[in-house]
Formats: sequence, structure tokens, C-alpha cells
Amino acid sequence: MSHHSHHSHPLVALARVRAQPARRRALQDALAALVEPSRAEEGCFDYTPFELLEEPGTFYVRETWADQEALDFHLATPHFQAFAARFADLLAEPIRLIPLREVPSTATAEPA
Repeated sequence: MSHHSHHSHPLVALARVRAQPARRRALQDALAALVEPSRAEEGCFDYTPFELLEEPGTFYVRETWADQEALDFHLATPHFQAFAARFADLLAEPIRLIPLREVPSTATAEPA
């Protein structure tokens, strides 16, 4: 991969992934299959799927990437593309990527 901007903050996001009715288990399996190859990517710091307890079939994937370039690389990988090919079959709506900004603890906060 080309030069990562190590000075930038990592890109942290939640991907919301909602299953079509009756596709909950298939979507869960598809997300589980993404974990190991995604975590093995050079620019991946975290890739962890969760299911909402109150809303079975709705999943959030907590993901942290070195930078936008690492995320773009992930979206082009064969393992993600194989998942993308099943979106119409599995998903109730397009995946929503929710970018996050870490709130610094008081110990590391910039002085006012």
C-alpha cells in the first residue's frame, strides 16, 4: 500500500447493517466471515461486528482504519466485494457508515 499519513487520526466508524426479514442468520454469517480477512489488512486496527440486543437483525460493525486510503482499500478487497455482491439478497437498506470522533479523556485533552 502507498504512503499512509501517520500524522492523521485513525478513521473510526460504525457501519450499520440491517438484514432483510428472514436473512438475519445469513447476514450474521456473512459479517462473521469478513472479520479475519479484514483484520489482516495492513490499515485495519479494529473490525468487530455487534448485533443490537433490542433489534435482532440490525448489526453495527465497529471499525478503525489508519486513514481513508485504508478504508478505500478494504472496500476493494475480494472479501468485501464478495459481501457487496450479496447486498440485494441480504440487506433491508444500504449500509450506513457513521464516522466517529473520539472524545479525549481529561488527561489527554488540549489545555483550554
